[in-house]
Amino acid sequence: MDADAPSPEAEDNGNTPLHALERAMSRFSNDRMLLRTGGRIDEISPSHYRVRGISGAARLGDVVDHRSNSGPRSGEIVRISPDDVLVAPYETNPDAGIGDAVFIKTTRAAAPHASWRGRVINALGKPVDGKGALIAGKEERPSTPPPALARQRVETGFSTGVRVIDIFTPICFGQRLGIFAGSGVGKSTLLAMLASADAFDTVVVALVGERGREVREFLEDTIGPESLKKTVAVVATSDESAMMRKRAPEMAMRVAEHFRDQGDRVLLVLDSITRFAHALREAAIGIGEPPVARGYPASVFTDLPKLLERAGPGTDGNGSITAILSVLVDGDDHNDPVADSIRGILDGHIVLSRKIGEQGRFPAVDPLASISRLAPKAWTKEQRVLVSKLRSLIARFEDTRDIRLLGAYQPGADPDLDLAVKQVPLIYEALTQSPQDGSSADPFADLARHLRSRERVADEPVE
Repeated sequence: MDADAPSPEAEDNGNTPLHALERAMSRFSNDRMLLRTGGRIDEISPSHYRVRGISGAARLGDVVDHRSNSGPRSGEIVRISPDDVLVAPYETNPDAGIGDAVFIKTTRAAAPHASWRGRVINALGKPVDGKGALIAGKEERPSTPPPALARQRVETGFSTGVRVIDIFTPICFGQRLGIFAGSGVGKSTLLAMLASADAFDTVVVALVGERGREVREFLEDTIGPESLKKTVAVVATSDESAMMRKRAPEMAMRVAEHFRDQGDRVLLVLDSITRFAHALREAAIGIGEPPVARGYPASVFTDLPKLLERAGPGTDGNGSITAILSVLVDGDDHNDPVADSIRGILDGHIVLSRKIGEQGRFPAVDPLASISRLAPKAWTKEQRVLVSKLRSLIARFEDTRDIRLLGAYQPGADPDLDLAVKQVPLIYEALTQSPQDGSSADPFADLARHLRSRERVADEPVE
């Protein structure tokens, strides 16, 4: 036996050089590991690359470092087999080559900090606003919603300052509301008007799949410098990879959870959840999942509630996350699978109508198709009765539009229709509002004043 070889007793006692090295490594944090598990790329496709040698240590969702010719790159493990793993890169140009080294990177969840307000970050939690490095918080955020029975009840409404919403679809703290519309109908403008509400301590904005040139305009002009001071913006533009667009809403939710647990009332604005679903679809199809509904794999409809259920009221003693997200309905089809699935998860939906927008009425909210399931908690008894009457008048006015255009309407034959023909155009005028008009402190009083003023003008004698 070699004199220098460790005895069996030493091996049993854990005194081998290998055990000594293991103990030395344990003194370092994971980010400074002496040894890292790695492999090499042996297959490359436009959206993924395959790595051999790390299957035994890999877990789904692990981040890997890739040493490319143009510098370090990173990606996420999305599939594991006994012989290899499939990696989806975060960069649109991963610059991967056969034989490149890839190492598993032990990562921690993002640790937001109060100083993140007023900053713009990417989907990985890195700053993109040129204002220097971010301060990391002390606590890693969990990625699961609070237990159902431990959540607070949703009880308190607030004023958004947008008259048509505060009257017909009022919102409560901790509610999840969707804005459903086709492209170019004013979703982003309405979201920005809601983001400027004074009722919240912190606002988190996630811009997913937006045009790059619009990001700065949205933040500086639409949100505004004052509201931006309490806003954390997470940006993943349309030219970024599917993995970055997939991670951006998750990062925004993680930031919102941090401030919620600090006791803040948080507003989470997500524009748009449909592009998040598109990113999920692209990532899922890339690993071979079969589509089940209009090209969407089944995992898309599993991941959507996982994200959205994390919003809402927190546990007792914590704050709440009020989530308002835009839903882009493809081809103005409100029965699109993604739109239909999201509608069942949310606590209400606001429908923007292209026809109303073409009439020059903005926000182009259809009050008959929009609903807030928590509206009874925000209305008084008198307001609830009034809104019911307003809906009835608008429904009567819209149902008889074709008859009136044909000239078949005769005043005096139907008193309810006469009232609708007289009042509804005035109601539409009162509900029209642009970001430059400012917010409305009391929408019901504003509506009453507008109707009285127009009635006085109509009653004045013509000289």
